[in-house]
Amino acid sequence: MMPVSPRPYRATSYGLPSAPLSFAQRIETPDGAQIATFVYGDLQPEQAPVLVLHGNGGSHTTFCAVIERLMTAGLAVVAPDARAQGQSTRGTAPLSYELLAEDALVVLDHLGIRRAHVLGHSDGGIEALLLARDHANRVASIVAGGANLTPDGVLDEWDTPSSVAKAQAWVSWMREGDIPNSIDASLLPQANDIALDAELLQLMLDQPHIDAASLGSIKCPACVLVGEHDCITKEETDAIAHGIPNARLVVVPNVGHSLPRLAPDSVTCEVLTNVLIAQRTSPTE
Repeated sequence: MMPVSPRPYRATSYGLPSAPLSFAQRIETPDGAQIATFVYGDLQPEQAPVLVLHGNGGSHTTFCAVIERLMTAGLAVVAPDARAQGQSTRGTAPLSYELLAEDALVVLDHLGIRRAHVLGHSDGGIEALLLARDHANRVASIVAGGANLTPDGVLDEWDTPSSVAKAQAWVSWMREGDIPNSIDASLLPQANDIALDAELLQLMLDQPHIDAASLGSIKCPACVLVGEHDCITKEETDAIAHGIPNARLVVVPNVGHSLPRLAPDSVTCEVLTNVLIAQRTSPTE
């Protein structure tokens, strides 16, 4: 029987933000990935912008409502689509959260940005933790929303292993060429696209592996943000919050994992709080 197309994490457009767009280009990484990068508002030398990092299989449009609110507050926003997601390409390097964090630095370097306030959600939250831990001089503050330290820290509401298996079955079916004449293959999800789906899903099953104790080196203002009904286990969230010195733990009531879309006011509030804290502790921000 023909496999059913499994596309739970294909990038979904929620519509581009209505905020003024000042930059939209693909930025190349050392391994050849093209990172589609969007800048909303004008970058100012005296004000660190907000770098937003989205979750697995999404795009920067996940943050539409948040971007508009940050712009209203006078902050510029740098919004890349992660490699192999949105309008960015795959490149050749093995996927890892460390690689995705390095991609964010490539974007900042290209734009001439010394430091940024980082807002990460889900996979992007993991990347925010890695950036603050490993590249402290580039990070003014972080909001890590719906992040985890290990694959076991996620309650798998989507049956990810089954989704990977279905995606791989679809790829095999398409590439083996056993498609009946009654089906126009050009109308179907393409094998390469679904193979990327499977690779991104597998990333969540295999990674990350972050020692909570290593987060003790994070010194910038930090907020660990989670939905009341999030798929991240309480133990994992607590480990992150306790691992970062002076981190604020904020639980958003009545929402699940999709914080940027379901609770944009709460997400924006925590970013702005971090900005104020950073300005008090580092007047040059």
